[in-house]
Amino acid sequence: MSKPEQPAHTGSGAYFERRYWVDVQHPRQSAEQLLGHIKCHLPDYSPDLLADFDKIKGTTDCLRVDDEFHIKILGPWNGEVRVTNIGPDFFELTTLESHPEAGRIHFSLRPHATLPDTLRFEIHSFARSRDGLVAFTYDTLGLGKLVQQQTWEQFCERVAERSQGLWLGPVQVETIKQDRQGTELLHDA
Repeated sequence: MSKPEQPAHTGSGAYFERRYWVDVQHPRQSAEQLLGHIKCHLPDYSPDLLADFDKIKGTTDCLRVDDEFHIKILGPWNGEVRVTNIGPDFFELTTLESHPEAGRIHFSLRPHATLPDTLRFEIHSFARSRDGLVAFTYDTLGLGKLVQQQTWEQFCERVAERSQGLWLGPVQVETIKQDRQGTELLHDA
């Protein structure tokens, strides 16, 4: 039986909005083709040693709404996510009960806003820690943060490699930390 979703408001501690992105110029495939490959091979883009995705609900082919994945995360951070939204240029995963985070993560691949023949792949999450213990080990000690950042940076790098285009710099990372009232506590870009 499926677990209930674990939205950000049910979590503990600060809210974290994180963005990871990479720009690729002159890709050898269209955004639609590349994102289609990601949707059909999601586990291949995540580094197995850091976050191993295993589909536990849904068909074995491409992503569909309500598919679920168990993620074996380095350390004591295992959790499950559900595909909650899919569009032509994005898909979204929502954490399920007992995942170390409470929130959602959005993956998109779109033409760059200003550069011709350039694609931007972006991972954008909005989440809080599941509980106080996770908040302490993740935010205060920084243990989970490092694994998470390495996972999504490598995911972006694998997308860029698959595009066979010219990378326009390394993967960019931005973190915005807010308290429960929405006051910005940190903006790290």
